[in-house]
Amino acid sequence: MAALWIAASLAFLQFALGVVVLRQNREDLARTIAPLAVAQAALCGLAFLVLMLLFLRSDMSVLLVATNSHSEKPWLYKFAGTWGNHEGSMLLWVAILGVAGATVALFERALRADTKIATLTVQAAISLGFYVFLLVASNPFARIAGVTEGQGLNPLLQDPGLAFHPPTLYIGYVGMSAAFSFAIGALITRDVTPSFARAMRPWILGAWIFLTIGITAGSYWAYYELGWGGWWFWDPVENASLMPWLAATALFHSVTVLATRDALRTWTIMLSCVAFSMSMVGTFLVRSGILTSVHSFAVDPKRGIFILGLLAIYICGALALFALRVGTISEGKRFEPVSREGLLVINNLLLSVILVVVMVGTLYPLALEAFTGQKISVGAPFFNATTGPLALALVAFMAVGPLLRWRHDGGRDLIGKLAIPLLVSVITLGAVYFFAGKAALLPVMGLVVAAGVAVGSVAPLWKRNLARTPLFTWGMVIAHLGCAVSIAGMAADSAFMKEALVPMRVGDTRSIGDFRVTFEDVAQVPGPNYDALQATLRAERSNGDSWALKPALHRFSTPAMVTNEAAIRTFWNGQLYVVVGDERPGNVWVIRMWWKPFVTLIWAGGLMIAGGGFLSLIGRVQRNAAGRKAKRLSAA
Repeated sequence: MAALWIAASLAFLQFALGVVVLRQNREDLARTIAPLAVAQAALCGLAFLVLMLLFLRSDMSVLLVATNSHSEKPWLYKFAGTWGNHEGSMLLWVAILGVAGATVALFERALRADTKIATLTVQAAISLGFYVFLLVASNPFARIAGVTEGQGLNPLLQDPGLAFHPPTLYIGYVGMSAAFSFAIGALITRDVTPSFARAMRPWILGAWIFLTIGITAGSYWAYYELGWGGWWFWDPVENASLMPWLAATALFHSVTVLATRDALRTWTIMLSCVAFSMSMVGTFLVRSGILTSVHSFAVDPKRGIFILGLLAIYICGALALFALRVGTISEGKRFEPVSREGLLVINNLLLSVILVVVMVGTLYPLALEAFTGQKISVGAPFFNATTGPLALALVAFMAVGPLLRWRHDGGRDLIGKLAIPLLVSVITLGAVYFFAGKAALLPVMGLVVAAGVAVGSVAPLWKRNLARTPLFTWGMVIAHLGCAVSIAGMAADSAFMKEALVPMRVGDTRSIGDFRVTFEDVAQVPGPNYDALQATLRAERSNGDSWALKPALHRFSTPAMVTNEAAIRTFWNGQLYVVVGDERPGNVWVIRMWWKPFVTLIWAGGLMIAGGGFLSLIGRVQRNAAGRKAKRLSAA
């Protein structure tokens, strides 16, 4: 706890000295800012490591360990339990925030000196707010006496995916805070220029990569762990992770235009504020106690008010500064509507509209209940009907954008470049209606658009020397292709999925898709910290191949809960998904089965998107480093 208090004091000192340096141009004090940021990160990192050791040792004298762990839990869940709760997750957030600030202090060379100081000052202000939140309202090291055994971690969270899903999202959220600090720092010093954008871009891209990985991993975790057969439920906390991703996607494309073509300056600053706002909104939703969800940890409304206060201070302050300084931001270079910049603006507008729709659909029911007490549900039908067509239009424009020239494009060459993708789309439309004419319109259009985008996304590689193609171009192609792959998986699963809910006794056989499934046995099986009721079914395909499937009900005692473990068999063209339900009178068991064609493309595409972003990040960092080296050599 002492380390957190000292780190908070250093954050305050870093912020105060930063303000003095910016106002009085004190170079002697400026040299202290970076060491303060590094020391703060070290102390906060130390605090988190200590908390992790307390969980691994099952130290029940710590209230957080006693309420979120158990001595008989497997070590992996003790380790993951460090952040599988409110206080631990907030400490992880602050630790990552500190590391981000230290990284800027140590390695950022592209920013102007005063802009770097301003960035670190803003970062210290953000950290300070969360330190106060931890120390006043969310102490992770609070002690308790007389407890010899813990209550255990939520069984739904006792899964290896938990060790990776939350931290990746936190890194993404904190990356957005760093981008916010860059943007506000540039506003303070009136340095909204291409060089500032080039410095900020790797942070945005890195945050976007981790958000992509986190959302993809979370989607698959919910798919196989919750046993409901779906890959996205439009849960408010799922939406809370999607909203920053949408804003970050728009921000990355905007900052790329500013970095390479000196345009969209105002867009970039505004989207930086929006992306960070969405990260804060996500934090508020998960930790305010207003949601009942497997994702939400806090149950104290005072904490929610505290986070809401931080959100208001940071965002209102940023918007006020933006309003004061927007007149000082030069327009930048102009471009024609028919150009690559023009298409990026259209994409950003579509992303912004989708973001607003998701935000309204997520927050409106909560606001209505808070003010009137009336409860309404906004679920998948609303979100699918509103965001689906917008997303398809977005992806279609995304495929066209890279085919256009910067600044101005007459469009004559574009028609020739689009001929093959359009032809593929038409062929796909005919094939879908020939083989599955009764499919709903939106999934059919998803398959059509995905086919055209898949071909169009590789068009930037046509007639190029592939060995000399920059890494960031490869990254763009792979990420755009990943979008097409994910959309194809979503559309195929929605259009062609088969589902069966059947009562079965041992020995019964039922059909689903191309499979005949026989219920062979049901038995009690002991687990490491639970008792399992495991069913054994055998799935046989028409060609004679067969496989054993073993769905189970896991009964935990600490805390008491029953979870449903699905049995999933993956094939090249889809997954067979089986869940066992409760026993009915007469030794009858409720078995639920799905055949989900090409559903794995959803997550494969997500990994491609993240992988493409990673290649782009490496390529941009290499190019920036080469540019700085060339400048040093020319100066010498």
